[in-house]
Amino acid sequence: MANAKSEIDTVGRAYMCEDTLYQGKEKALTYKKRGSQLVHEKTKKKASTDLGKNGVKQNRGYIVAKRVWDIVLSIIGIAICIIPAIIIMLLIVIDSPGAPIYIHRRIGKNGKPLYLLKFRTMYRDAYDMMGKFTPEQMAEWRENFKIEGDPRITRIGKFLRRSSLDELPQLLNILKGELSIVGPRPVVAEELERYGENKEKFLSVTPGLTGYWQAYARSNCTYEQRMEMELYYVDNANFWWDIKIMFATVGAVLRRHGAK
Repeated sequence: MANAKSEIDTVGRAYMCEDTLYQGKEKALTYKKRGSQLVHEKTKKKASTDLGKNGVKQNRGYIVAKRVWDIVLSIIGIAICIIPAIIIMLLIVIDSPGAPIYIHRRIGKNGKPLYLLKFRTMYRDAYDMMGKFTPEQMAEWRENFKIEGDPRITRIGKFLRRSSLDELPQLLNILKGELSIVGPRPVVAEELERYGENKEKFLSVTPGLTGYWQAYARSNCTYEQRMEMELYYVDNANFWWDIKIMFATVGAVLRRHGAK
């Protein structure tokens, strides 16, 4: 028991992203250790598994249950969000010219292209505006793929990002099976390269609308810490931990924890 507690404490310290993470983080890490890794060790011999390209075994029952869960919740979410989505699209168009929906190419499961749907939060000429970044802003962009006080973000875009409402269109990605509710956040090719020898592991699972990093850290940690958290999820994912992450995400959004 002493060794187990020491291991949990060590993991908690290793994954602590600066001092801004809220106190529930340590409890979540303890849950993760007990509710994910230990349960995984007990069940992997009993249940049938799928072996991904990277050698990580995934419980088929978990995969099926997760897909059913994704379909049910995405349908409910789409039905509830239709009217708010229409209002948001009108506000986006009024605030700045351009299409209200933005399609961003990311890398999905097993390296397949994923066309992620988002409400547009930047000006139409956002790419050209990068040429006006200060050296400090450009350095921050290259390090974290985002910057503090990004001048490309519109007025309504700032609200959508703080509230995470810009992600609502991804319910359609979830319904199509391209995305899951919980999983590592999908990345672009440049980000994927930073995973090095762990690229295949990262791509072995369906990416998510939210995940361990998204729920507990978001912008409050370095990109290296983010990668560690995403890979830890891949190794230890289970259905009950997914539910825990969902509730943690709701809390983080309501508190606007780590939002930029």
